[in-house]
Amino acid sequence: MDLIHDLLGYDKIKIVQNPEMFRFSLDSMLLAAFVEPKRDCRRIIDLGCGNAPIPLFLTMKTQAEIYGIEIQKDVYDLAVKSVEINGFQKQIQIINADICNIYKQLGANTFDIVISNPPYFKWNESSNVNKNDYLTIARHEVKIDLEGIVKESKKLLNSGGLFYLVHRVERLSEVMILLNANDFGVRRLRFVYPKTESKRALLFLLEARNNRPADVKVEQPLFVYEGNEYTEEVRTIFNFKKDQI
Repeated sequence: MDLIHDLLGYDKIKIVQNPEMFRFSLDSMLLAAFVEPKRDCRRIIDLGCGNAPIPLFLTMKTQAEIYGIEIQKDVYDLAVKSVEINGFQKQIQIINADICNIYKQLGANTFDIVISNPPYFKWNESSNVNKNDYLTIARHEVKIDLEGIVKESKKLLNSGGLFYLVHRVERLSEVMILLNANDFGVRRLRFVYPKTESKRALLFLLEARNNRPADVKVEQPLFVYEGNEYTEEVRTIFNFKKDQI
């Protein structure tokens, strides 16, 4: 059953969800907040957009054209409904397609920003996957792997274009190797900790520039929870009031 919710604390933006099938992750919102479109940004693409939380969030930050690519038809349908219910059809276009070779349909080297919240886990026949096929595809590299996402981003971006990624810390070295091999220079890096008392980061947010040398700036850590409540920064990102957790 499809349900219409506020996009976190943004009561003017709605998102269509299906609890039995697919819900967007909070990681997507942290990534969307990390993205910094410039005034002259014209085209943005979200690879594996799910039900479109990142494109919806970015309408508050940019007037650029935003494309969302989603391979799962039922999840794509949720994204289309989310766009339509907000009246964003002129700014956001959702496409039901495989990420691989999407540049052939939308144009090579024509995007200013590529964004991806990809499947975090590698997949093989012995992988411990979800019973829910929608979640399996969203969380495991069944349809595309990290290398495929980096290579497709390379084809989509113009020279100097920005690539944004959220991923698990244990795969950071793999990400860095792939970016270097494809002539991306990392510019910003921010580590995400589950709680203020956590000793180890769980995720990282990354910004890299196409065809540019690395000039890495590591930003302050982002802590998600303080005790059982969201931190002030995360509440601000989510537009939550103090009593919302």
